[in-house]
Amino acid sequence: MTSKQAMSSNKQERLLCYNGQVLVFQLSKGNFADKEPTKTPILHVRRMVFDRGTKVFVQKSTGFFTIKEENSHLKIMCCNCVSDFRTGINLPYIVIQNNKKNNVFEYFLLILHSTNKFEMRLSFKLGYEMKDGLRVLNGPLILWKHVKTFFFISSQTGKVASVSGNFSSIQWAGEIENLGMVLLGLKECCLSEEECTQEPSKSDYAVWNTKFCVYSLESQEVLSDTYIIPPAYSSVVTCVHICATEIINHQLRISLIALTRRNQLISFQNGTPKSVCQLPFGDPCAVQLMDSGGGNLFFVVSFMSNNACAVWKENFQVAAKWEKLSLVLIDDFIGSGTEQVLLLFKDSLNSDCLASFKITDLGKINYSSEPSDCNQDDLFEDKQENRYLVVPPLETGLKICFSSFRELRQHLFLKEKIISKSYKALINLVQGKDDNTSSAEEECLVPLWGEEENSVHISDEKVSDNFQDSEQLVEKIWYRVMDDTLVVGVKTTSSLKLSLNDVTLSLLMDQAHDSRFRLLKCQNRVIKLSTNPFPAPYLKPDEIGLEAKRVKLTPDSKKEESFVCEHPSKKECVQIITAVTSLSPLLAFSKFCCTVLLHIMERESGNCPKDRYVVCGRVFLSLEDLSTGKYLLMFPKKKPIEHMEDLFALLAAFHKSCFQIMSPGYALNSMKVWLLEHMKCEIIKEFPEVYFCERPGSFYGTLFTWKQRTPFEGILIIYSRNQTVMFQCLHNLIRILPINCFLKNLKSGSENFLIDNMAFTLEKELVTLSSLSSAIAKHESNFMQRCEVSKGKSSVVVAALSDRRENIPPYRKELQREKKKMLQMNLKVSGALYREITLKVAEVQLKSDFAAQKLSNL
Repeated sequence: MTSKQAMSSNKQERLLCYNGQVLVFQLSKGNFADKEPTKTPILHVRRMVFDRGTKVFVQKSTGFFTIKEENSHLKIMCCNCVSDFRTGINLPYIVIQNNKKNNVFEYFLLILHSTNKFEMRLSFKLGYEMKDGLRVLNGPLILWKHVKTFFFISSQTGKVASVSGNFSSIQWAGEIENLGMVLLGLKECCLSEEECTQEPSKSDYAVWNTKFCVYSLESQEVLSDTYIIPPAYSSVVTCVHICATEIINHQLRISLIALTRRNQLISFQNGTPKSVCQLPFGDPCAVQLMDSGGGNLFFVVSFMSNNACAVWKENFQVAAKWEKLSLVLIDDFIGSGTEQVLLLFKDSLNSDCLASFKITDLGKINYSSEPSDCNQDDLFEDKQENRYLVVPPLETGLKICFSSFRELRQHLFLKEKIISKSYKALINLVQGKDDNTSSAEEECLVPLWGEEENSVHISDEKVSDNFQDSEQLVEKIWYRVMDDTLVVGVKTTSSLKLSLNDVTLSLLMDQAHDSRFRLLKCQNRVIKLSTNPFPAPYLKPDEIGLEAKRVKLTPDSKKEESFVCEHPSKKECVQIITAVTSLSPLLAFSKFCCTVLLHIMERESGNCPKDRYVVCGRVFLSLEDLSTGKYLLMFPKKKPIEHMEDLFALLAAFHKSCFQIMSPGYALNSMKVWLLEHMKCEIIKEFPEVYFCERPGSFYGTLFTWKQRTPFEGILIIYSRNQTVMFQCLHNLIRILPINCFLKNLKSGSENFLIDNMAFTLEKELVTLSSLSSAIAKHESNFMQRCEVSKGKSSVVVAALSDRRENIPPYRKELQREKKKMLQMNLKVSGALYREITLKVAEVQLKSDFAAQKLSNL
């Protein structure tokens, strides 16, 4: 809450509100309990809080500060709350003046911390007494006026400086966002020669010779002198409160309220008066804003005659008025979360508590130390009168809000209807059912995967070819719950070639009470595991020789350069597509159902990509299933993995890290020893390439795959719960690795992606070279479509290394043939076209060289 300063009748006492508390500062010589004053001045502070039970202010804590100035004349100048530039926290402060000999005045600025300890934040001396325009701003920064010049000193610099602008008075000073510390006041301006020829009257000179300006203390320049307050009001405005600021077309626009000598409260917006309120008392001196909650905003105006009033911001009518006051403070005194006004009447301050007061928010909150109020009847009549003035605008505002609410509800209903019909049409199309959607409704349907608007309608015969039944592609669907994630997996048939397709597995949550659905945010992963055992690359030399003889004696066997990393000619692989989503948002429903939809985008021999959609099935889950432990992923001690679905769920949900291990001087025979003995791993019988760690502690459940390419090089993939476990595994691995062994983190995932990327870049280079022919436009357009589709393959590329390497040599041979063919042709092109083609060739060659460099570094 923003605290406000207030003065009591005693000049050596000041009251201030801060965070719902009332701070009472008193400057005395000695303690309160001492009857005889001492020579050492002491500044006391008491924190008073309002007790809603007893309806009185009680003392919470006290503090004091000893001023080491003997036989001095001390005086409290002001107190308030400002922000300290060191922390940005608002803290109470107090400024004390010390009148020394020879007309030397010393000033102290003390900051009060939450521990009731004072800090001397700023001290300086002047050869004169500060009397006019004393203000303390954020920093803290002290601003005052002497003769006709404004001066300021900051706690950051500690030096007194003058304001360069020729201001006659300053009505407001504070901090504006993006502008820093600014001043708003009247500045004298020079009249033109034509205006000076005529002798203006004193009133005209006072009006037109001054202008309101906004001045920046940081840049020492005028930010704006327009759209503030018209010059006609310059001689009557006494106080300003800025409500809002904004910059439009590099011009500062301000909304503010101002008090005038004609006892008026005027609202200005961008230099134009909007509302005027005639105040009930004379000589207004200060205005504060009070937010009582529920959109009720009031301007509380204080007067020199110890009176005050509250003005509605909505209609600029007087809501209440009070007389014979000593203090007016605004804060949340009762802890309701909204602001109230604290009215302290004269002679209310004694040595123990605040005796005569009233707390009100001009609504339901009313606390008073007196049973009756002399102005209660007048307030009641004012409330009745203001009620008739406020109710009609509120009714109009409610009607407008209800109208906007109905339009918004109709718009949302239309969007839900369109999405629901699109979803039904897609599901019916995938399942091969007849769609009874009318032609008028089809115009509102939108594609889910961004198809073109002018796409050609496909007949029913083609639909049956492009969309396959789930029984042809999907063997099984399963789901598991692990920690805070839901893992859904789909096992596909071996006929589905995932290496050539972009696969997306989506979860569409059905709503039980209507036909709406919700697309869940998922993270997809394609898992491909081989069921055939790999050759043992860790065998000893004599065992390797036996293995070589066994291969040579096998009929129809072929020689290989390196039989250590030889793979079976026929691979039996299991393909799993998984979708991982957060389980927490789904727990809001007692039970929910999700439709599992598989989207496949494949590329076929030079044609445009073809989409296929498969409804795999539905997933049902309830809170009762989670409570009973159904579908929860757990590891029994006797048999770590009972079902293969548990293994796939771990591979999908765990953090995956891929490392290339190279040992130039020694063979990596110790890798399997590390996995089996040190990490206590068990080989999964169904998938021999996967190792399950049974070592107790944080290692338990970690999965490893080790593919040894050569006796000195291999790829290690770690599936861990988090990166901490992964670093623990690497730390344990380094202890047993040979000397001068290198580990490299493969951030691209694996070398399969790099091989695919190399093939695609070579293909792009080949097509770019062939674009020199007459068919450049059509050929390049078809190729660019295929290349854009190929960019999304990085997340699902899982084919084996040998298959990718066999695809690269044909591209290289065809590239060389095309280059020779183009050199033999006599083609003439324009200079601009030649430069364009040369630039394209250089770009694609640079990309292919970069991909080759990455691949060669593996």
